[in-house]
Formats: sequence, structure tokens, C-alpha cells
Amino acid sequence: MSWLRALKETARSGLKIERRRLEPLIAIRGAAGLALVIGVCLAFFGPVVAASSAFGAFQAAIATFQRSWRPRPVLALVSGASLAVSTFLGYLTGSHVLLFMALLVLWTFVAGLAWAAGPTAGIIASSNVAIMLVTITLPTSVAEAALHGTVIAFGGVVQATLIVLFPVRRWGAQRDALADALAAEADYARRLRHDPVAEFDPVPLMTARSAAAVTPRQARRRPAELRGSRGVAERIRPVLASLADPGTGVPDEGPERDRVRELLAAAGSVLDAAACAIRHGDPVRLAAPAVATLKTPDTRELLGGPARRAADRLGVLLADVIETAEGEGTKEERAEATETADAIAPHRRRPTLLRLVPVVLRSMRAELRPGSPILRHAVRVAVVVAVGYLLGAVLPFGHGYWAPMAAVMVMRPDFSQTYARSVARFGGTVVGVFLATVIVQAAHPGVGLAAVLAVVCALLMYLLMGTGYAVAQACISAYVVFLLGMAGEDWSQTVLERVVLTLVGGLLAMVSYAVYPAWETPRLRNRLGDWLASGGRYAASVVDQYADPAERGRDDVRAALLATREARIAWQEAVATAQHEPVRNRGLSRAAADDTQHALAQFSRAAMLMEAHLPEGGATPVPAAAHFADALRGTTEKGAQDVRERRVPRWDAVREALAQWDEEDRLHGQAANPLVRNGVELLLETLEEFSRGLDDSTAGSAGARSAGRI
Repeated sequence: MSWLRALKETARSGLKIERRRLEPLIAIRGAAGLALVIGVCLAFFGPVVAASSAFGAFQAAIATFQRSWRPRPVLALVSGASLAVSTFLGYLTGSHVLLFMALLVLWTFVAGLAWAAGPTAGIIASSNVAIMLVTITLPTSVAEAALHGTVIAFGGVVQATLIVLFPVRRWGAQRDALADALAAEADYARRLRHDPVAEFDPVPLMTARSAAAVTPRQARRRPAELRGSRGVAERIRPVLASLADPGTGVPDEGPERDRVRELLAAAGSVLDAAACAIRHGDPVRLAAPAVATLKTPDTRELLGGPARRAADRLGVLLADVIETAEGEGTKEERAEATETADAIAPHRRRPTLLRLVPVVLRSMRAELRPGSPILRHAVRVAVVVAVGYLLGAVLPFGHGYWAPMAAVMVMRPDFSQTYARSVARFGGTVVGVFLATVIVQAAHPGVGLAAVLAVVCALLMYLLMGTGYAVAQACISAYVVFLLGMAGEDWSQTVLERVVLTLVGGLLAMVSYAVYPAWETPRLRNRLGDWLASGGRYAASVVDQYADPAERGRDDVRAALLATREARIAWQEAVATAQHEPVRNRGLSRAAADDTQHALAQFSRAAMLMEAHLPEGGATPVPAAAHFADALRGTTEKGAQDVRERRVPRWDAVREALAQWDEEDRLHGQAANPLVRNGVELLLETLEEFSRGLDDSTAGSAGARSAGRI
């Protein structure tokens, strides 16, 4: 993509306004906390201290809107406390330019590294740097700086207290995540009726898995209907795919296929009912036709073999979904179930806040390596903030902090978000400052009215922040104008200096990414290799289960599946990011990316269908499966390295292992399980299709050759 087109795409993305579900109660709660803090500080300390406290309460409320599965009061407290420390330290060094610059660069560098711990930590850390640049200009002595830091922390405490006293949809984020996962399963079941090899997006299941991790304190208070449904939903997915796939013995048309379509439709209806019940905390309301379809005895007469086993298993799993969604059982039974789940899967226990600190530090330290995008972002944002601060001081406008503040707020580790937010921030600042100036010129507000207008702007920002960054930035710009006007700043300086300095900060951010980028395009082959290697480990773990069912556990299959999902999502995010980068293709062509992605998706799907019919402990062992699994595991690891080094992988070892499997079956006079035999053959065929997709001479011709083979 050319630079001109990339700029147009990112500008359009930044200025886009979306329709989103608004949450007025949460917005009102945040604005009420802000108003309470401003009112108390105005009454006891005056408008300047009230301005500092307002920044603390404002930022604490914004922190609670970030996507996080932790209790919202914790985020508010962390945001308020960290901003208070930043303000106090910043004021202590503010009179010494070199010392302050050193602190600013270090603080910003750490904030950039905080993105290693996730977007929530990165946004809170970046916001603290930006607001610190404003709040350190308000105190006039060390004692006042301590007072300002205290009231900023007080703002976070107030917001946290309001969240505890007036909860809005307690466990709402976790309910939505689990309900979205079940709804995705329902949609998948309906799509399988018309496309038996339809693909499934694992993101909702991964999100629900992240939401299911709780601290010991949260585990004691978690609603019963949030326990267990996610695990059942994950087990339903391969069963749905196995039931719909023609390779299980159900023809493309006829009475058997009609019954399969009816079962899939009934499963979708039941899963939707469970999702609705979990989302709203209501009883499950099942449609009578869906229940009748699942209970009819004709299913066992029409279906046979793997299809019948899949139908029986589906009925059991759907019953489990309904039972867990209802949250049935006594308090003691639910507590026992929770203890059992914790004993089986202790890794799903989320660390407490204090225990999270070393985890975050390890994540940040892991990014201190050459080539890390997070490290490049930290270096980039630290340099830009320092340069922006110096330029703001040199330019004859005053209040030079607007330039570095704009830069640190728009910069993100990837190109698209940085450029989109730069354009959106400038546009939103122009609109917000203009509207605030018009109101000021018309109303000439005093301290009280300015405080009210600031709270109204904050309320609008909390309410509309999900609709687009430009809208939120317009509200924030007006909020800052009214707040600083309340503190005694000259209104007449509002328009020109803030618009120009915001433009300077945005341009610095955009230039810095062009000069010191972290492009995703050259890393596409690494992402693809990671997905291939993890997919190979997952498929090998599944095949290995058939070698000796009595000896092998299924924990390695589960772990390999989760690793494959993470690698697939990382690949998809990398492809989406690379599409908007103005970089000459040094990774993969679009055709090759599409073909290899399709091949790996079919590869994982073949393994998933085999997983749906894993043998029980007493099943007959298949010794040849162990040799095939070893060959598959080793060859995909080598193939991943070939992909990273721009070579086309070869699969001779897998082909030889499959031939040896056939030879052993012939010598012993055994007939291979058709499902397993078709599955391992499809694994090889999809790997060969993957290699054809990488070959430049055939990259455009590889298609969906493997669909429907199993």
C-alpha cells in the first residue's frame, strides 16, 4: 500500500463514528463522582486544587471503561494513585529542566513498555504521563504539590467507592463474554446447516476463557451460571463440526442430512437461549420444537456410526449447558464444584493485584530485546515526548505541554492506530476547543458554571467514548478548556495555542513512526511459521491419542489446542495490521497469505474432527499412529523454520509415515478406522496445499481442494 493510500485509510478510520450500545448509568456514575470531587475541593481548597482533583477523578473513571476482567474499583484506585505519584514527582523536578526531562523520558519509556502487559495497562500509563504534564503546572510549592497529589488520589478513591456502592451490571463483562461465546457456537451450528465445512472464529471462546480466570476472592462471589458453561461450549464445537461433516457418513442429501440439519438448528436455538439467560441472569427459556428435535428417538434410527455418536454426545453437552446456565444446585454443591474446578485447572486462577506486579515486570523485561515492537514503541514515544516538550517551550504560545500530551495520547505500538488517532485527535480538538470557546464568549462563565460545564463534557465523553476517538477527543478538549478556565487560565488563549500545539504533537507522532517504524509486514512469515508449528503440535497430540488410549492423557491436546488458537489470532491480527502499512511487500503476497491461511485452517479442522472421536481408555491401540505423530510433530517444526527462512516446506517424512501405517495395517490384516484414516490423509493433503500456497508459481491457484474430504 502506498503512503498516500495508507494516510487516506487511516484518516478515514480515525474520523469514523460508529453506532454503539450506550451505557448511561455507568456514564452518570462516573460524572457524579467527578462532580462530587470537584465540589468538595472547591469548598475546601479552591479552584486550582479542584482542577487537580478533577483530573484524578476524570482519569480514574476513564480507566474503569477499559477492557479488563479485574474489578473496576481496582483500576480506579491504581489510576488515581499512579497519577498522584506522577504529579508529585513531576513537580519536584519541574524547576530543573534537565532533571525533569530525564524523569519525563524515563516515565514515558516505562509507560511505553507497559503495553507489554496489555492495552489496559498501556492506556492507563500513557494517560498518566499526559495528564501529569498538565497537573504539575498547577501547584506553586512542595506542600501544594503534596496536596494536589493527595486530592488526585482522592478522586480515584471516590470513583472506586461509587463503583462499590452503586454497581452497574456486576459481573456484566464476564456474562457478556460467556454469552458471546455461546452465541458464536449457536451461529456456527446454523451455518453448518448450509455449509458443512464452515469455519469458526475462536476469538469469542478465547475471550470467554480470559474472562473465566478469577482471583480466589472473586471465585467465592462468582454467580453459579458463570461456572462450567465455557468448558462445555468448547467441547460442543468439535461435536457440531463432526455431526455436520459428510466424512462422518452422512450423505450430502437425504433423510440423514435433513435430520442433521434439524439437530444443528435445535442446537443453535438451545445455545442462543442459554446465552440470553447468562447475559441477563434470567432462567433459560427453551423453544419447544428444539427440545422435541433433540429428544426424538428417530435420530438413532436414521444415523449410525460416528454421526450417531456425535448426535448422542451433542444431546449430553447441550443438557450440561442448560444445567450450568440455570445455576442450579445448593450453595454447598456450587462451592464443591468450584473447588473441583480449581483443583483440575489451577492455571485459570487470576493473580491478585500485588501478585500481578512481578508478572507485569517480567512481561516488560521480556520486551527489552532487539526487534521487539513494544521496545521500539517505548523508545519512539519517549523521544517524541521529549522533543514535543522542548518545542512547546520554544514556541511563543505558552502551555507547551499540549504538544507532548497530544503525542503520548495518540501513539500506539502499531502504525494504523497511531495515524488514525493523530488525525482524530486533531479534528476532535478543533471541534471541542471551538465549541468551548463559543460557549465561553457567549456565557462568560465563572468558577461554578465552568465546573458544571466541565462535568457535562465529562458526562458526554463517558457516554460517547465508544462511538469513536474523534468524538471522545472533542469532549475531552472542551473539558480541559473549562477545567483550566475554572482554575484561572486566560480564556482568550484557548483556540490558537491548543490547536497548533495539538497539530505539532500529532505530526511528531506520525513522523516518528515513519522514521523509526515497527512494521508487521516483514514479520508475517514468522507469524505463519508459529501457527504452522503450533498446529502441528496440536494435530500430533490428537493422533498420538490413538496410539495408546489407555496410557495417554488429554491434557497435552488441550494445551496444544489453546496454543494453536493464540497463534492463529496473532496471525490474523498481523495480517489485518499489515494490510494498512505503506510497506513494499517483504513478507507474503496477499494471495499466498490467503492460500496458506485456508490450508492451515483446514489442517486444524481435520485434527479437530479427529479429536471429537478420540478413543476411550479401553479402545484398541494403533501403534502406527505414534510413528505418524512423531513424524508430523518434527516435520511441522522444521516446516515452520523453512517458512521463516523463505523456503517451501517438504512433507516427505509425513508421507512415508502414512505409507508405513498402511503397510502395517496390510501386514496385520487390519482395517483402519475410516474416520482416522481419512483424517490423517487430509492432514497430509492440507500440508501439501500449504506448500503450494507458498510457492510463487502456484500461489494464486491454490483453492479449497481439501474441503469435505473427511
